[in-house]
Amino acid sequence: MTGSRITENRGQKLKDRMAIQHLSRNTQSATHTLKSIIESHQIEASAPCRIDMGGTLDISTFYYPLRHLSPCTVNMAIDLRTRIRFLPYDKGMVKISSKGFTSAKYPLDESPFDHPLGLMFAIAAYFRAEGVHIDIHSSSPPRSALGGSSAAAVALVGAFSYIFEQTGIKPFSRLQVALLAQALEASVAGVPCGLQDQLAAVYGGVHAWFWQEGVGKPYFRKKAIVRKECLNDLKPHLLLAYCGVPHESKDINKKWVRQFLEGKNRGLWAEIVACTQKFAQALNALNFKDASDLMNRETAIRRKMTPEVLDDLGEELVDSAVKNSCGARFTGAGGGGCIWALGEIEDIDKLKGIWEKVLLSRKDARLLDVTIDSEGLLCNIHK
Repeated sequence: MTGSRITENRGQKLKDRMAIQHLSRNTQSATHTLKSIIESHQIEASAPCRIDMGGTLDISTFYYPLRHLSPCTVNMAIDLRTRIRFLPYDKGMVKISSKGFTSAKYPLDESPFDHPLGLMFAIAAYFRAEGVHIDIHSSSPPRSALGGSSAAAVALVGAFSYIFEQTGIKPFSRLQVALLAQALEASVAGVPCGLQDQLAAVYGGVHAWFWQEGVGKPYFRKKAIVRKECLNDLKPHLLLAYCGVPHESKDINKKWVRQFLEGKNRGLWAEIVACTQKFAQALNALNFKDASDLMNRETAIRRKMTPEVLDDLGEELVDSAVKNSCGARFTGAGGGGCIWALGEIEDIDKLKGIWEKVLLSRKDARLLDVTIDSEGLLCNIHK
């Protein structure tokens, strides 16, 4: 067995786009070997999900007008991995299987991109992958607002890059994997898409991402918030609850975008920027009290703009966290999915028992493991 981590390259955005286009052209001449590689090897790839603070600010609709405020998002990659593997399938066909979705199979050039698994079909079409069964397994609940679909896209793009590396084509860098996965997701989503989920999936760890650094510079800057050797120390300060119902982020994101474009709530978004910046500083200093207060302030602002980010169960989880000196925030765009909490160890221990009782009121609602992932995207090949 051999393994590979996708190499890192901090090149400019244009350089990365050109490299992606170059690999795309080369893959067209290498796709005839794809089926033979899949038939003779087992290709696997995986990428972590994330919990986040300040999400939406990674969408260009927001970070360009707010550039003077240095908007940032913070995410923590968590060891709830989305894994993909390739299996041989009928010539000319693509089959995709994923827990929580009905398996689907189509001829490559007739695969629907508006399907629940449309992003995966779009990636297969980009790489001209036919005669393949893409099997996806996620450790997180389906549509749990943990960035699972983006993690799957990152894992799939990374796997294709790794396969073509076996034919002598230079693989993508981590950044290039993230850029292509996000570009393909944006092309089929029908709504503006950010990049923080893909970045968390490729890099792992705990980072702040500062958006639109300036003309002629990379359009974001990465800052590690917690050192790799300290990531395990975060675990007892965190809780993660799945609320038992899937989220639907499109409607909430559309509402935020529409409000912003109409000139509404601009001051509140400036407050969200400030909260996220200060949260990054507090977490970097391991000041959980201040970090918790900032989480609660940001969540309160979001609830003011869009009360539907929390349902009744989510409100109970968040309110109980606040009463017990912890911070709580929905993941992603809310509207179902997960709630995460941060606090001092003794406060989190107390809150854990309270949350467990609250979650009993709904089928499938439960606490999830929240170990921080330090690896990011991983690809392997087995003979």
